Amino acid sequence: MKKILEVLQYGDLDIRFNTDFNPVKNPNVIPDVISRTAFAMLTRLWGGNEQAVLAMIRALAIADLAVCVNRKEMIRNFDEDSAALARSFLEAKREYEKNGGRMTIFPPGMNPSSARN
Repeated sequence: MKKILEVLQYGDLDIRFNTDFNPVKNPNVIPDVISRTAFAMLTRLWGGNEQAVLAMIRALAIADLAVCVNRKEMIRNFDEDSAALARSFLEAKREYEKNGGRMTIFPPGMNPSSARN
């Protein structure tokens, strides 16, 4: 098991970050984490705390944008990269369904009905 990102708050202004990944030594780790994380978000629920986890991910992204050098460029990059990944997932879903598979995606916090297997 590897730690993607650990964020700990020790006091009001003492927030610390830790990870087992080193993107300086291995730049390919970033696209790998992005695609694996997106796949996990599409394919399974995360133990019932999806809404809280998404809220914290978004809070970290907003904080990052607030202190970055060029907000507009970062937002544009987020938009372009996420749109490309969304197209890839949609194409993979279409191909899966074309080959007879069936996929149902549940939004965060929503569980499948108890009648489903």
